[in-house]
Amino acid sequence: MTTMTIAKAINEGLRAALTDNPKSLLMGEDIGALGGVYRVTDGLIREFGSDRVVDTPLAESGIIGTAIGLALRGYTPVCEIQFDGFVFPGFNQITTQLAKMHARSNGNLTVPVVIRIPYGGGIGSVEHHSESPEALFAHTAGLRIITPSNPHDAYWMIQQAVECQDPVIVFEPKRRYWLKGDVDVESPGRADDPFKAHVLRVGTDATIVAYGPLVPVALAAANAAEEDGRSVEVIDLRSISPLDFDTVTASVEKTGRLIVAHEAPTFGGIGGEIAARISERAFHSLEAPVIRVGGFHMPYPVAKVEEDYLPDIDRILEALDRALSY
Repeated sequence: MTTMTIAKAINEGLRAALTDNPKSLLMGEDIGALGGVYRVTDGLIREFGSDRVVDTPLAESGIIGTAIGLALRGYTPVCEIQFDGFVFPGFNQITTQLAKMHARSNGNLTVPVVIRIPYGGGIGSVEHHSESPEALFAHTAGLRIITPSNPHDAYWMIQQAVECQDPVIVFEPKRRYWLKGDVDVESPGRADDPFKAHVLRVGTDATIVAYGPLVPVALAAANAAEEDGRSVEVIDLRSISPLDFDTVTASVEKTGRLIVAHEAPTFGGIGGEIAARISERAFHSLEAPVIRVGGFHMPYPVAKVEEDYLPDIDRILEALDRALSY
């Protein structure tokens, strides 16, 4: 086991991917000499050169369009979008070209493009730097979307994304980049399906489902609830598309209650899809309505009040109280 931060784990995962796959390359704004805004690609240009760690112009549509062309010619490009709110100039390329190329060609073409997007709030930044746009991409068929919440998953999931023949968006929880944890760098970690959820904490009274930056908050809420004699199960979704409904359903059939927590606004969010599916699949097991905890339906606020916007332990515990009141 090696202890490292999520940022370092992604760096090491990218290094392994570049070493293992000579057709892979990195593309993005300031990812070369600077090493990226969060230094996630630090040092890689010195090892692999500017032909494989490419500093691009400030043009997200150009980055994605170029990556699609490279993928069609047999390369595996890994694109970095510097901040979540910067992805929208490339949204058209992602949703109307990248996501549809395989189906459009009747399965004859593959476009193994990886798009890394730091997302979420909690860093005290300005507009367009703290978005959670995952639901906009999850609604588009043809994209796989994953989000690690710990260094071990970050190390392996970025490599698995590079190995996948489908387009993969990796949403990286930027406020967790400095979260430390143990990473098993041995090859068995590669066999862990990145599109399957993990049960991080076993419980019997209620289930909390979270992903990305809110997983540590969900675990902290479950630990606090235990002090009041409540047994709470915590699931890290890990994958947003596809969603592992089997793991969530099995948990709800045991606990009878479900709280879904994410930073993105609850309106139109991933939590709504989970609530609907679980209501269909486990209706007779539910002892209470599925309760969603998320951001408010408004533009991300200024740094001074963002802690009031972001879901915290208290809001998850309040949702748990409501679920247990039925």
